[in-house]
Amino acid sequence: MTLAPYACQPEECRGRLYPETMSTFRSPFQRDRDRIIHSSAFRRLKHKTQVFVEHEGDYYRTRLTHTIEVAQVARTIAGHLGLNTDLAEAVALAHDLGHPPFGHTGEDALAALMAPYGGFDHNAQAIRIVTRLERHYAEFDGLNLTWETLEGIAKHNGPVIGPRASGSHAVGDPALLPYALAEFNAGYDLELDTQASAEAQVAAVADDVAYNHHDLHDGLRAGLFTEADLMDLPVTGRAFAEVDRLYPGLDATRRRHEALRRVFGVMVEDVIAVAQNRLQSSQPQSAAEIRAMEGPIIRFSKPLYQNLKAIKSFLFQRMYRAPSVVAERARVTAIIEELFPLFLGDPALLPEAWRADVAKAGDRTALARVVLDYVAGMTDRFAIAEHERLCGGG
Repeated sequence: MTLAPYACQPEECRGRLYPETMSTFRSPFQRDRDRIIHSSAFRRLKHKTQVFVEHEGDYYRTRLTHTIEVAQVARTIAGHLGLNTDLAEAVALAHDLGHPPFGHTGEDALAALMAPYGGFDHNAQAIRIVTRLERHYAEFDGLNLTWETLEGIAKHNGPVIGPRASGSHAVGDPALLPYALAEFNAGYDLELDTQASAEAQVAAVADDVAYNHHDLHDGLRAGLFTEADLMDLPVTGRAFAEVDRLYPGLDATRRRHEALRRVFGVMVEDVIAVAQNRLQSSQPQSAAEIRAMEGPIIRFSKPLYQNLKAIKSFLFQRMYRAPSVVAERARVTAIIEELFPLFLGDPALLPEAWRADVAKAGDRTALARVVLDYVAGMTDRFAIAEHERLCGGG
């Protein structure tokens, strides 16, 4: 497949922190994708929360199933736009590696606990995982991913620092960067003040597509709202109406699936159409031109973006702030808030494999970061079991 001129070309890859010989059969970005899939952190996503805690039901999304869905969407969009599908997939597969147990609830708890020690951000933690904490290779720590994949992980939601900083991980001032990202970037500049590649932008939009779709599905399955509630919302209402017109009397399960797959399709088709128009208008001739733009080139149309804001607002009220979800958030927050200071106060409780890192920690900040790496790497079920073992909690 011939790539568009604005795609990241494998032969122009900026390389790796530790130079390696080229593979005979795989491009640099294919190797990145494969290393991510084979990493320990990727496997742990199987037992990490998306919205519902992992043990609450076998049908709810976990971080792993979410990540697979994001990668599938990213490949579809990237392929239609002439982008490098392997790079888009690699960024998509790695984008949630830094999530701690219990999803955003766990992240909020760890961010508060780490405030005195350099902060916590799951995006920055993903960089730490793929550059330091994965320890399987003889010649280096981490996965030694290409510059392009690391850049995509760090800033797929937009520039992190500088005047164009935008997105959920933006800090603007470089002094406010989470330490995990600041430390690595100091020795291997990821150009955090520019836009990401188009492939990384695709991964970011694919993330939005996936969770907008599956949070509706999971919320319905959990009984937090009904299909009737969605009839008054933009996009979803039209989707259910079309299914009712085409398949009158369809059973509830098939009706739900047919409607939500149409919602999915609306989002993907909108992103592709908008990107094609914007690319045709701006005519970028290189990946460097994409990075130099004032804003992202891959995004939803303004009308659909507003409609999705309405859906997100509905989900916030009816799902993310549902009494049962809020109660569970409080329970798992307490688990993190008890485990972290316990390990910080008595590092001997950490597994033997972590003792070398503890020994190298020269002060309390360094020790806190070792404890963070351990706690953030836990799965939901392991965090619950450790809390029960060490604290007697449920």
